[in-house]
Amino acid sequence: MAEPQYVIRLENATIAYEKTLLSNVNLQIRKGEFAYLIGKTGSGKSSLLRTIYADIPLKEGAAEVCGFNITKIKKRNIAMLRRHLGIVFQDFQLLQDRTVAYNVAFVLRATGWKNKKTIYERTMRVLQDVSLADKADEKIFRLSEGERQRVGIARALANEPELIIADEPTGNLDPITSEQIVKLLMDICEKKGTTVFISTHDYIMIKKFPARTIAIEDGKIVE
Repeated sequence: MAEPQYVIRLENATIAYEKTLLSNVNLQIRKGEFAYLIGKTGSGKSSLLRTIYADIPLKEGAAEVCGFNITKIKKRNIAMLRRHLGIVFQDFQLLQDRTVAYNVAFVLRATGWKNKKTIYERTMRVLQDVSLADKADEKIFRLSEGERQRVGIARALANEPELIIADEPTGNLDPITSEQIVKLLMDICEKKGTTVFISTHDYIMIKKFPARTIAIEDGKIVE
């Protein structure tokens, strides 16, 4: 399979979750690009992202993500797609009573990694990338919210993804911690060449760290 120029490409797409939220969506995100997705609460930001990582089906149109045709993707191919992307959630979605290292290693085991030594080495590598190697044995519930989101980013990095999708990753964080998280995601994009697509309503952050900004207005995508 030829390496695609775009990591995300949607053509005339309809995004729906219980009802149609977005129609005639045409969107292209290049390899190595950092882009924001903005829009009012309930505008369809999360549904668009969930469609991109095949959590909800595309209603109409065509879509390709990380070289996978997700227009009518089969379940077995969703697991393969997820190995090519990492997801960062607003509410972290971590195993609170387990260690930092366990949370990262869990993702590796779930996506087919078998060798314990390799899993350990990869876990420590990504924790180092987010400056949390010294917290590897700490339980999640003992961490600050900013540290928990760093674990979320480490987990998203575990499989060396082409794409990181971050759904309101700073929504539960204070302004200083939010700035650190966005800076970390930008650094990952610049240093590793990982595409980052981040939904947010933090316009101050966008002004501070400007990048391509895609908006949802009245059920349409505008730039």
